Amino acid sequence: MLDVIIVWLAAISTLGIYSILYKENPVFRFFEHLFIGLGLGWTIFTIWKDILHPKWWTPMVEQGKWYWIFALVIGALYYFIYSPRFSWMARLVISTLMGLSAGLVFKSFAAIYIPQIEASFRAVRFTPSIATGLNNLLSTIILISVLVYFLFTISHDKQPIAGISKLGRWFIMLGLGAMFGSTVMARLSLFIDRLTFLLHDWLRIIKL
Repeated sequence: MLDVIIVWLAAISTLGIYSILYKENPVFRFFEHLFIGLGLGWTIFTIWKDILHPKWWTPMVEQGKWYWIFALVIGALYYFIYSPRFSWMARLVISTLMGLSAGLVFKSFAAIYIPQIEASFRAVRFTPSIATGLNNLLSTIILISVLVYFLFTISHDKQPIAGISKLGRWFIMLGLGAMFGSTVMARLSLFIDRLTFLLHDWLRIIKL
């Protein structure tokens, strides 16, 4: 009985969300707020379960690492942003953590993209494989033309810079089109999953 209730609630929620395809309506707004509220509640629970409890509460309370209390104090300083007199304390914490986060992001950026930049410079050799050579040649042409397109320190009005820049713009549009197509396919996959749920699990019209 519980499984049946869960399936019906899921089906009603799915139809309520997809009612936006008709027009903006109170049913959609209700399920939108319900989804956001459930997502926020689940996020808070997950943060406590996977982060705060094992990495902060347990070391502080059960392992005697009392100095972890300062993490709570520092976190509480965020709320001084609502005080015109003491808002500098919140800005101090925010700027410090933003600096630390920027360093970690740059470290991750360097670890991910610098090897990709290095790998983009490929040797154009047609031995032992002609296909590999043609692939490397095409990659080099795309790389140079796109870089020329973003080279704003020289004029793009004269040849051959104008032609190379235009070619780079076409390659960029092709790349963005492929990314957009991938995004659309991902959304269609989500829609197909929901449609399969409605027809198979709820209405039992189709069999898998």
